[in-house]
Amino acid sequence: MANDAITVTAEGTNEVVDRVVTLTRIHVHYTIRLPKGAPRDKVDRALETHVAKCPTAASLKGAVEVTWSADVT
Repeated sequence: MANDAITVTAEGTNEVVDRVVTLTRIHVHYTIRLPKGAPRDKVDRALETHVAKCPTAASLKGAVEVTWSADVT
């Protein structure tokens, strides 16, 4: 895949919790351009399990909600 075939944006949400501004949510959005003939099912499986296998999400588990979305073409 080309270097520009995958882009990722992340947006964090801060809320006041017990009078302290706290990061409570992170939403990650992937834009993926697959080359012709690429196995879409493998990409979909990887995306569906990425939060469970992501070291950052694992570190934040219980403290910060991590969600994701993706546009795959």
